[in-house]
Amino acid sequence: MLQKTLGIVLHTLKYKDTSMIVDIYTEVVGRASFMVSVPRSRKAAVRPVLFQPLALVELEADFRSNTSIYKIKEAKSFYPFSTLPYDPYKSAIALFLSEFLYRVVREETENRPLFAYLQHSIIWLDECRAGFTNFHLVFLMRLSRFLGLYPNLENYSNGDYFDLQNACFTSLRPQLHSHYIGPEESSRLTMLMRMNYETMHLFTMNRTERARCLMIMNEYYRLHLPDFPILKSLEVLKELFD
Repeated sequence: MLQKTLGIVLHTLKYKDTSMIVDIYTEVVGRASFMVSVPRSRKAAVRPVLFQPLALVELEADFRSNTSIYKIKEAKSFYPFSTLPYDPYKSAIALFLSEFLYRVVREETENRPLFAYLQHSIIWLDECRAGFTNFHLVFLMRLSRFLGLYPNLENYSNGDYFDLQNACFTSLRPQLHSHYIGPEESSRLTMLMRMNYETMHLFTMNRTERARCLMIMNEYYRLHLPDFPILKSLEVLKELFD
């Protein structure tokens, strides 16, 4: 059945010399895989250049129930980027987040609140001119709400540890596992939770603290999601912001 939808590009994989498989998070069916031909003509209805990391596309595809890889009839850019592919810092963030989303967003069902959050976040990053160095941290923390992984941040007291495995603060250092952070980093976690895209530039964080926060959040997701790998783009992002 032919159906139109908006989508966010997560991952591309070359398939032979004439096509590629593109994983897209769509507004109407959630995550889906599409076969895209690599044409020689510039007038083709589907151009591979559209499928850059986190690209927002509008497409019409044949969503048949008896297949796991759909065919795209037509595709075009829904929101042409003005800065994201051209700014090295923003493009590094986009590469990291597209790889991250490719690993964590698995459901093949409609989830319009999640799609709206992703779309809003990507457009905000593209339009932002300065003060976005904490963007990926705020993005990942707020993403956990949509995935059912949001930690229990109530009842925090100064000097508490944060138990990554049980997702809660505790006054005593966990004894049965080593997946926790100490009081100083726990305090920084509460600061991160107060950030949003509009206010994050007001919170001072040096590059060492920012890199450590990213590593903690990455470990948190790895603890709570099965088969979550070490992301290749993680080191690229850390080196660029250093």
